[in-house]
Amino acid sequence: MARLRLGPLLRHVDGGAATIWVESDRPSTAEVRCADGAAGRTRTFQVAGHHYALIPVEGLTPGTETAYEVLLDGDRVWPQPDSPFPPSTIRTPAGTQDELRVSFGSCRWAISPTGEKDPMGPDALDTLAVRLAADPAAERPDVLLLLGDQVYADMTSPATRRWLAARRDLSEPPGDQVADYEEYTHLYYESWLDPEVRWLLSTVPSLMIFDDHDVIDDWNTSAAWVAEMRATPWWRERILSGLMSYWVYQHLGNLTPEQLAADAVYAAVRAHPDGTDALRDFAAAADEDPAGARWSYRRDFGGVRLLMIDTRAARVLEESGRAMVDPEEAAWIRAQALDGPCDHLLIGTSLPWLLPHLIHDAEGWNAALAAGERGPRWARFAEDIRRRSDLEHWPAFADSFDELTTLIEEVGGRPDAPAAICVLSGDVHHAYVAEPSWPAGTGPRSRVLQLTCSPMHNSIPAVIKLGFRFGWSRFGRGLGRRLARHGRTRPARVDWRRTGGPWFGNQLMTLTLRGRSARLRMDQAQALRGGKARLRTVEESAIT
Repeated sequence: MARLRLGPLLRHVDGGAATIWVESDRPSTAEVRCADGAAGRTRTFQVAGHHYALIPVEGLTPGTETAYEVLLDGDRVWPQPDSPFPPSTIRTPAGTQDELRVSFGSCRWAISPTGEKDPMGPDALDTLAVRLAADPAAERPDVLLLLGDQVYADMTSPATRRWLAARRDLSEPPGDQVADYEEYTHLYYESWLDPEVRWLLSTVPSLMIFDDHDVIDDWNTSAAWVAEMRATPWWRERILSGLMSYWVYQHLGNLTPEQLAADAVYAAVRAHPDGTDALRDFAAAADEDPAGARWSYRRDFGGVRLLMIDTRAARVLEESGRAMVDPEEAAWIRAQALDGPCDHLLIGTSLPWLLPHLIHDAEGWNAALAAGERGPRWARFAEDIRRRSDLEHWPAFADSFDELTTLIEEVGGRPDAPAAICVLSGDVHHAYVAEPSWPAGTGPRSRVLQLTCSPMHNSIPAVIKLGFRFGWSRFGRGLGRRLARHGRTRPARVDWRRTGGPWFGNQLMTLTLRGRSARLRMDQAQALRGGKARLRTVEESAIT
C-alpha cells in the first residue's frame, strides 16, 4: 500500500480548478476527490528516489467551499485517521473575486517536533493554523505568500544535525549543513510535517519564492563569492540539489495548470521512469546562466496582480554590470507590470526595495567601492564587508534599484493606474512600512508602499535591533550621506520615510483588497501560559 510522505499542499486555486501537491513513498496513482464531485488524478513522477505528484483538480464550482480527500492507488491517505483537525477544503473565488485576503511573511526556521525547547518563540504560521482550525468558518487568507527562507539549508536544527551525523562525517565540509538532495528533503519533512502547518498548507493556497538560506547564506552575493564557492569540492552538489528540490517542493506549485501544460522541464521529468537526470540538467543550466531559468512568475486574482520576482538566481554579478535580474528577466517583469490595468499591483521580492536610509547608503557605498571606485585596496575591503554584513539588497544593485523605481513610477502614473502598488518583502527579521515620496508635481498617482514582514519563526540579536532603529534615525541618515559621498554614489531617485514599525517578533502581515480599497493588518505571535500562543494584532490601517 502506498503511503503519503508529505502533503497535501493546496497550491493553485481559481474559480473552477486547483492543484494539490503530494509526495508518496512509492510510484502510485495520486487522486483527489471532492465532496461536491470535483476530482483529479495523475501518476507520480520520480526524482532521486522520491515520488511526487501535482494533482490537477477540475470541475470545481466558483464561489464555493468543498472538502477533499487524497487517495494513492485507490486507498485514502488524507485526511489521516483520528485527525484532530477540520477537513481540508478548497475555497474557490466567485467569478468576479471582489475581495482578496493575502497573508505574507518570510524566514521560518523549523523546530524539531521532538519536544525540544523552541529558542525562537511561538511560530506565527503555526499560531495561524491553530486559530483557523479552532474556527473553520472564521476569516482566513485566500492565499499565503511565503517570501523566502522556507527552509534553512545552512542553519540546521539539533535534531537534523543528529540525523546528518548518523549519515556522514560532519567534520568534512559542509559539516552540519545539508549536502545533497536527500538532505534537502529532510528539511522539508521537518518543516512541513509539523501537524498544524501541514493542515494549514492543505487548506490555504500558497505561493512561494526562495531567498538565500533556501540554499546558503549570501547566495550569489558577488562574482568573487561565486568563484570561491565553485572552487570547493562540495558546492556543485549543494547548489544543484538546492535548485532541484526548490523546483519540486516549491516552484511547481507556483504554476497555473496552463503553465504546467506548457512547461518543458515538467514534461521532461515526467516523460521518464526516473526524471532525476532531466531535472539535474535543468538545475545545472540554471546555475550556470541567470537566463537559464525563470523562477519569477505572475498571478492575477481578479483585479489584483501579483508579480513575484526572483532576486537570487537571476542576478548578474560582474562588478562592471551588476544587476538584480538579468536583462531578459527584467524585460519580462516590465512587460507583466505594464500588461493592462489592475486595481492593485503587488510586487513580491524577498529582499526589500526600501530599507532604512543608513543601510541603503551603506550598500550603495559598498557596491561602489567593490567595483573599484576607490582603488583595489578599498575593493578588497568592501568585498569582505559585503559578505560579513549581508550588503546585497536592492540598493547594492543601483541600476536595478532605479529600474524598479522607474517601473513603479510608470505603472502608477498611467491614467488607469492601480489604487495601490505594494512591494512585499521579508529577509530582514523585522517588520515595517515605508512610503516613498517624489518631488511636488511628479511621481505616481497610486499609493506606493514598501511592506516588509519577517520573520515568521526566527530571531534577531538585540544589537541588530538597535542597528535597524538607528538606521531609520536622523543621525543614521546623516552617516549614510557621508558614506554615499565617500563612495561617489548617485542619490536615489526617490525619498521615503518609515510610516509603521519597526516591529520585532514572529509575525505575519495581511492585506485585504476589496475593489480599489486596501487594508493592512499586522499580527504577532504572542506566547501564552501552558505553552500556547495567539496572534495579536499590533497594527491595522487603511491603505486606500
